[in-house]
Amino acid sequence: MKEVDKIAFIQIENGKILSTKSKGKDKYYIPGGKRELGETDEQTLIREISEELSVDIIPKSMQYVGTFKAQSDGQKKGIIVKMTCYKAKYSGALKANSEIEEIKWLNFEDLDIISEVDKKIFKFLKENGDLE
Repeated sequence: MKEVDKIAFIQIENGKILSTKSKGKDKYYIPGGKRELGETDEQTLIREISEELSVDIIPKSMQYVGTFKAQSDGQKKGIIVKMTCYKAKYSGALKANSEIEEIKWLNFEDLDIISEVDKKIFKFLKENGDLE
């Protein structure tokens, strides 16, 4: 079994979670991405969010939310995504950048347009009262 190691940015406002859709994809994903060799969680989150959303994560504000695993969308069976999630404050204005085509605020009703691992994260956030 192969595991894809990703770091995700959990940003919730008014009971909705920040999600993104990449060019050429049909599902929305919580922003973030794959760790590069030797990177810490903090370094990965800062780099990925800067690349995707044009904002700067404030490192001291990072708070661990949880780690979630599920079958990777669009990959053969047995390829698992491990998503380590953090909340954090940021500076700047959110703007789609790089491979990101769209930024959208989703709620729990949007399970049909997100990835399998994101469904687990949405359910966790809903149970904690963070997500509408």
